Amino acid sequence: MIATLQATVIDCPDPLSLARFYSAILGWRVVTEEDDPSWVWLTGPGPGQRIAFQGVPGHRPPRWPDPEHPQQMHLDFEVDTLEDVERAQREVEALGATFRYDSGGPTRGFRVFVDPAGHPFCLCYGQPGTP
Repeated sequence: MIATLQATVIDCPDPLSLARFYSAILGWRVVTEEDDPSWVWLTGPGPGQRIAFQGVPGHRPPRWPDPEHPQQMHLDFEVDTLEDVERAQREVEALGATFRYDSGGPTRGFRVFVDPAGHPFCLCYGQPGTP
């Protein structure tokens, strides 16, 4: 091993509001930097569970699935069943997410959304190999 992962960093126009969006999904704690409002942490209960949000002036969001504006990265979130993804969809849309695509699987699949800053993320269910 060369190193351990410190965090995933997501560029966005408003770090605090995007951190709050994902905090509502994960139940993780938002931590702001007093001297730098362009950087906000989201920390989970376990070791290594951190996402950072970095303010970028003139941020240009991806336009999934448009290859001219690629997603570059995305986050996958796991729920147990199709019924759970139905509930989760209502909740993330109430937070400001926009629905984009449903894989349509009856027992296993995913739904793609974009967050308020335009980054794609997925609500996955019934995926093999997840904890």
